[in-house]
Amino acid sequence: MRFLIHSLIVALFFSMIACHEKKEEVVVKKERVFEGFHPLMDEIVKSKKGIFRGLDLNSKAEEIKNTEQTQPVEAEQTRLYFEYKPDSITSYSIDYTLNKDSLEEISVQINCSDLELCSYLFCDLKDYYANKLPNPIEDQGAVVYNCFEGQRKPFVISLSDNSTPNKGIINMVIYKDK
Repeated sequence: MRFLIHSLIVALFFSMIACHEKKEEVVVKKERVFEGFHPLMDEIVKSKKGIFRGLDLNSKAEEIKNTEQTQPVEAEQTRLYFEYKPDSITSYSIDYTLNKDSLEEISVQINCSDLELCSYLFCDLKDYYANKLPNPIEDQGAVVYNCFEGQRKPFVISLSDNSTPNKGIINMVIYKDK
């Protein structure tokens, strides 16, 4: 009798386990834009299209707002300013300068409390733009990329690492070459 009760308990236990559905967590893996670069490149540069975040110089203010998909911290007729904090150690700001509703300049500042991460991001940005716009030159501590391609008006990308011993700071300015 004892054996029968134990067998019944074991059978009941296994039938409960078999009937119990496991809920699997589905992890949606976000498609990487810049494979081989730090994941923050996907957040900061955002797209391989255009020169930055899918935009080109001469873009309209409405295109910038649609690309950013968030409200600017400051908005004026000649300027749109956005701030982001993708994680606990990194923040960045983007300042778009407009002239008659046409994008004239993009100024980006990336701040990071991890100096090694900042250095890594700086190298990734240099490599990305070196592949996109070859033949960079160094000018007063900044890496400068000049674009004279096709029928587009020439533009310049200036990239500099202005880090301090305590804080990583990367500055990038994209502007029309006069």
